Amino acid sequence: MKRQKRDRTQSVFTRGYQAGMAGQSKDKCPLTQEELRHNWLNGWREGREDRWSGMRGVSAIHKNPAVQSGLL
Repeated sequence: MKRQKRDRTQSVFTRGYQAGMAGQSKDKCPLTQEELRHNWLNGWREGREDRWSGMRGVSAIHKNPAVQSGLL
């Protein structure tokens, strides 16, 4: 069975979310394409909000997009 290609925007969002949860700066965004950069920054913002609200470790697992989409 062949695997479908994953949506690039979703994986970029997930990487941004994980960077935000890890406390990294938004200046660490590795992307230059505007649409992908926008998605990464949206994920980063959501990750930072979750980090600031105390969601860490197991308490944040339901919110992590990597877990929801099966990327882990």
